[in-house]
Amino acid sequence: MRVIPGAVVGIDMVAAFELARALGVDTRLVAEWLPGIEAVMVRRMNEQAKGGRIDG
Repeated sequence: MRVIPGAVVGIDMVAAFELARALGVDTRLVAEWLPGIEAVMVRRMNEQAKGGRIDG
């Protein structure tokens, strides 16, 4: 995770690609899907943090 005080700003893409590679996931798919997934994850995590909820 890439964070600043009080907010999540993104995920570590290098780590995400390395994890995908280690799991045998096609990195071309990761490159296609991850930006959209990251945007939703970051938005939801920040919404939950502002509301004091972590559970989802």
